[in-house]
Amino acid sequence: MFGKILIANRGEIALRIMRTCRTMGIATVAVYSEADSESRHVAAADEAVMIGASSPRDSYLNHENILEAARSTSSDAVHPGYGFLAENSEFAARCELAGVKFIGPSPTAIAKMGDKVQARQLMLESGVSLVPGSDGFSEDQVNDAGNEAGRVGYPILIKASAGGGGIGMIRVESAEKLRQGIEQAQRRAEHAFGDPTIYIEKEIQNPRHIEVQLLGDEHGNLIHLFERECSVQRRHQKVVEEALSPSIDGETRQNIYDAALKAGQSVDYNSVGTVEFVVDQENNYYFLEMNTRIQVEHPVTEMITGVDLVEQQIIVANGSSLTLKQGDMTHKGHAIELRIYAEDPETFFPSPGMLGTYKVPVGEHIRVDDWVQEGVEITPYYDPMLAKLVAWGDDRSMSIERAMQALENYAISGVKTNLPLHKRILSDKSFLSGSYDTAILQLLK
Repeated sequence: MFGKILIANRGEIALRIMRTCRTMGIATVAVYSEADSESRHVAAADEAVMIGASSPRDSYLNHENILEAARSTSSDAVHPGYGFLAENSEFAARCELAGVKFIGPSPTAIAKMGDKVQARQLMLESGVSLVPGSDGFSEDQVNDAGNEAGRVGYPILIKASAGGGGIGMIRVESAEKLRQGIEQAQRRAEHAFGDPTIYIEKEIQNPRHIEVQLLGDEHGNLIHLFERECSVQRRHQKVVEEALSPSIDGETRQNIYDAALKAGQSVDYNSVGTVEFVVDQENNYYFLEMNTRIQVEHPVTEMITGVDLVEQQIIVANGSSLTLKQGDMTHKGHAIELRIYAEDPETFFPSPGMLGTYKVPVGEHIRVDDWVQEGVEITPYYDPMLAKLVAWGDDRSMSIERAMQALENYAISGVKTNLPLHKRILSDKSFLSGSYDTAILQLLK
C-alpha cells in the first residue's frame, strides 16, 4: 500500500481524502496557494507545500509545481480529488512518467471521456442511448453547425467538447440566435478549456438528471453502486443530490445501470467514476457524460451502502483487485446532500467575505463535510462551496426531516449563503413528492 499520498486539491475534498488516508495509515501531503496558507487542510496534513499564488492557474492547476511537491516529499501517489486536475489526462500521464501513481483511471480513459464528441461516438458503438446531436465543430464551421441544428430541431444546447458539468453551456431557441450562441459558446470553451470546439445536442425538455456510481479495478472488474438523483440545479450546476432516485421505476433503473456499465467497459474503466444520464418525461434515458473522478456528491452513496469510495479508489489504484462483488452490493435507507454555498440565494452570485458565526448541526445520521471555520476569508479565487450537509434516514421522508432540522441548526454569518434556498426546496410539494425535474428552481421563484 502507498506510504504517502499528495492531495492535489484544497477545501473539503482535501480534508475528506485525508480522513480516509488516516484510517488506512497513509501519510498525507497538502499543497496550498498563497490564499490558502491558513486553510484547515494545510494544518490537517502531515506535510504541506506551498505551490504558488492565489490564482488556480498559478497553483492548483500548475503541473510543474505539484509534481515538484510530490518529488520533494517523496510521495508515492497523487490524489486529485475533483475539479482542478482531476480529469486532466496530460497531468495523469505526467504523474506516470514521474513514477508517481495517479489515483484515478488511466490517462486514456480520461482523454476519451473528457472529449465529449469522442465519448458520444464510444456510446454509439456500445449501444448506449444518446441525446440527438452532432459531432464537433471548429471555429470556422459555423454554417455546418447551423445545418446540424436545423436537423436536430430547436431548442438546442451548445456545449464545449472539452467541457463538462454544464460549464459554458448555451441554450439556443431559434435559428436567428444560433450564430450568436455558437460564438458565445466558443469563446467560453476557449477560455475555460483552451479548446473552442463545440457540439450540439437537442434540449430534452425538463428532464431528470440521474447518475450511476461505478467502481472498477485494473483487472477488468467493474461494478455499479446504484444511482443518485441530481435534478435540483442552478445554472446547470447541482445543488441537491439524493440516493436512491425517487423518480424512476425499477425497469428504467436497471436499464440505466446496464448502460452505465457498458460506458465504463468501453474504456476499461479502473477507478471510481460516474456516468450521467438525462431522463425525459416518458422515462427514455440518454447518456450525458462520464465524470472520471470522485464526485462532489459521493457521500450519499457512501451513506446508503456503507462503502468508503475514497478508500476503494486508493485500493484499486494500488493495483489490488476489487473485493466488492455486484451480487453482494446492497443499499439501506435514503440519503440527501445539500451543497452549502457562499452565494446570494436569489441571484446565485458568489458572496465572498469574512465568515463570522459558523456553527454546524450535529445529530444522528448527520454528516457535514466542510473546510471553513469562524474568521476564515472566503475569497473569489475558488468555487464558493463551504460545505456539504448530508442526512440519512430509514426512508426518504425521514432523511428530508433530518435535513430540514439540520438546516435550522446551521448558523453562518458574514457572507450570504443558500441556506434559505435549501429550506424552500425541502418544503416544496414537488420535491416532497419526488416528482420534480431540472426546472424545480425556476418554479420556486
